[in-house]
Order: sequence, then C-alpha cells, then structure tokens
Amino acid sequence: MHLTKTWLAQLPLTDIQQVQPVSGGDINAAFQIITRHHQYFLKVQPHNDVTFFDHEVAGLRLLGAVTKTPRVIASGTIATDGYLLLDWLATGTGSQSALGAAVAKVHHQHHAQFGLDHDFTAGKLWSETREMHYHRLRQQLLQDSHMHTVKPSLLHGDLWSGNYLFDTTGTPVLIDPDVFYGDREMDLAMTTIFGGFDTDFYQAYQAAYPVAPGMQDRLPSYQLYYLLAHLNLFGETYGPAVDRILMQY
Repeated sequence: MHLTKTWLAQLPLTDIQQVQPVSGGDINAAFQIITRHHQYFLKVQPHNDVTFFDHEVAGLRLLGAVTKTPRVIASGTIATDGYLLLDWLATGTGSQSALGAAVAKVHHQHHAQFGLDHDFTAGKLWSETREMHYHRLRQQLLQDSHMHTVKPSLLHGDLWSGNYLFDTTGTPVLIDPDVFYGDREMDLAMTTIFGGFDTDFYQAYQAAYPVAPGMQDRLPSYQLYYLLAHLNLFGETYGPAVDRILMQY
C-alpha cells in the first residue's frame, strides 16, 4: 500500500520527514513514520473505517492500565482507510521471567462476566465430522467441574511470540491485543501453539499466579479456539491441527 502526501497530510502530525513500510502482520499495512521530533507506528486497514481498530484501542487501554503497551496517539478514517497511530517503540532484550510476571499481572484483573460488551462472529467452519466431534468436546467442557469455578480474567487474547516485545530497558510490552475476559488458561494455551515462551516464563507465571490442577489436560480444547481462528483466516493449512484435537473427543 502506498500512502500519498495528501493522505499523510490528514494525520494529526506535523513535519513528517520519512515514511517507510514495516512488517505489521497479515491483516494491516504498517509503517514507521518519522517526524522532526518523534517516531510513530502506523497501522492502516484499507477500505475499512476506524471502527476496525476500536477493539484494539480498547484492548490497549485495558492492558495498559496494568502493564506496558504502545501508547495510542490517534485513530480515524482517511479517505476509505481506517488507521491507528501508536508510539514507536525501540526494542531491546528482556527476560522471560519478567514477561511471565507481566502476563500474570494482566490475568489478575478480573470481571464479573465472561467476554466483552460486543460479540465476535467467525462464521461456519465445520464439516459434518468436525461438527460431531466439536459437540462431543462441548459436552465434556460443560460437564468439567473446572469450568464452573473459573473466575473471568482479562486476557490478551492472541498471546503468541509475535505479540510481545521488550523495550530498551528490558520491560515487556504487549502488542496487538484481542482482549476479552475468560479463563486465563486460554492465553496460556496460545503460548504453547507456536513456541516463543520458555521455562522461565511459565515458572514466573506459576509463582505469581498458580494455575489450577489439570491444566495440561485442558490445553488442547483451548488451543482449538485459536487454531479455528487461524483456519478461518488462513485456510486448511490449519485443518490437520484442528482435526488432531477434535479427534480426541
């Protein structure tokens, strides 16, 4: 995506000196913007308005109340494109222990109800076989005593290794949230799918907020949620992983 001078002039910035594309995920176009006195990270969602970023803005503010996140500068719609402007964060190195403690601190934020104040819609993904095994899984979850004792925690919602970094002081920073209130084991399940979290992370998390017995047995059902989301976004590349879990039920 190319940003024209006319487009850039509508951002709430002055003295823009340089704009360059950067990696920013599979959904948005992303850019580093350098002005005379500051640097910014810009996300653009072509052919969508600012409401596309409303959930992310809300998530950054919820997470930012208890741990470090990028500061939201502005969001809006320019021409036919939604945008989100954040502070640019210079990266450094940090410890997995600090990250584990930060995630535990997030999970200590509780709410009386699960979810959020709006729904997510993923559409229908199932074959008949997947449908059958999914309903078996669902029945087991409903009968699991653990599910009746869960206290809804604030979750990052997409906690893989691409969604955290360390700033130049070594402080963990959580980025690109998809927040909701739910069982904190969902975030922990996501950390196990693609790697990037080591023993120090889990030990520090456990020391700060011990998990309930039996979590390892519950992880596959929570991994399934995220694998289904990837199946929806990226297709049948994730089908075998989905089926490996569903066939256990």
